Amino acid sequence: MIQTIRNAWRIPDLRKKILFTAFIILVFRFGSAITVPFVNIGADGILGDATGSGTFFDYINMISGNAFNYATIFAMSITPYINSSIIIQLLTVALPFLERLSKEGEEGRKKIAKITRYTSVGLGLLQAVAYYVFLRSQNALTETTSTVGEVFQAIAIILILTAGTAVTMWLGEQINDKGIGNGISIILFAGIVSRIPSYAGELFTNFQFGGIYYALVPIAVVCLLLLVVFIVWMDNAERRIPVQYTKRVVGRKMYGGQSSHIPIKVNMSGVLPVIFASSILSLPTTIEMFVTPKEGSGWETFFSIFTSDHWAYALIYFVLIIFFAYFYSSIQYNPIEMANNLAKNSGTIPGIRSGRPTSDYIAKVISKIVLLGALLLSVVALFPIIFSQLSALICKLVDQGTGVSISRGGTSIIILVGVAIETVSQLESQMMMRHYKGFLD
Repeated sequence: MIQTIRNAWRIPDLRKKILFTAFIILVFRFGSAITVPFVNIGADGILGDATGSGTFFDYINMISGNAFNYATIFAMSITPYINSSIIIQLLTVALPFLERLSKEGEEGRKKIAKITRYTSVGLGLLQAVAYYVFLRSQNALTETTSTVGEVFQAIAIILILTAGTAVTMWLGEQINDKGIGNGISIILFAGIVSRIPSYAGELFTNFQFGGIYYALVPIAVVCLLLLVVFIVWMDNAERRIPVQYTKRVVGRKMYGGQSSHIPIKVNMSGVLPVIFASSILSLPTTIEMFVTPKEGSGWETFFSIFTSDHWAYALIYFVLIIFFAYFYSSIQYNPIEMANNLAKNSGTIPGIRSGRPTSDYIAKVISKIVLLGALLLSVVALFPIIFSQLSALICKLVDQGTGVSISRGGTSIIILVGVAIETVSQLESQMMMRHYKGFLD
């Protein structure tokens, strides 16, 4: 990866794109440090001790690079755009209008992108209103003596946060047009990387406690490094379905006759199942922040299930990851369409007849691969949670501290490694294109 970046830096055109991407990241981080007006933020931010508690707010804070915790203009980060992209993608399968647009080529994709932008701004407005209500419930707003002042305060905060969402989306699109990598992924990458120093500081603070932490902290660091290696292996793993093309004569030339394969990635859904599952599991604990249940009541027992230190949380998390992995793969892969494309190109799978037997075989292979990929993804997502619980249990047994928490480490590492691999692949492909262009010239 380092060698690829060095080679890309030597090419003037790619060097400009890398510098432009770095500049956009700098602008994003600068906006993530500017606090919106009319708020009073303490040294620990709005969440304070709730940071790392597993709530939906903590999830957004992780994505935004701690911007949410300090009520900055980019506090919503890229979350509304991600949600709108997922919603429009799902509706493309359900609504005939959007399905027709998706099949109209470049013009159709532009219209869908426009709809996605408007939806992002709408979701950003809704989240900004919810965030204002949250700020008010936490007494984080400056006091006003009149109703007009309160109304002006609310409108200003909501509009600034919504504008921050629109600007973040625009920054991501600028990376797509003039930079390197996927803009949305790069923004996510920048936000999570900015949290690494604070994570490292927490581990160092735990290490200074001494005793059992002298063993737990190094083990946690080694486990996180092994997770990186495991994710790289999982991201590159694929199942290859062999394909044999028959010979055919076109004019005076003969085509076909060669063997090939259909590559199917083991982790075909990426980090999306983990993001969906985390979002759903975080909602009950978020509701609990607004509604305080009575001690010993059934609601208190219910909300306690959705904390990251409960065994039921890990079980539900596992089931949701499997479900969303199958759900997303059913949208991305169409076995019937794949079988038809093979037939049109005179391709067959050895030992399988063309038509429905081919589509059934592809569907069966995809189903097995999705299950394997979801299981591997569950290992990455659940291992930090299980490790955090075990460390807390060990510390409780020796009566020393509360353990080492790396519960959000799995999701963060999946995003970081995935974006790094994707960006390096784009650099390699662009260098290859320039190599062939120079050769043809």
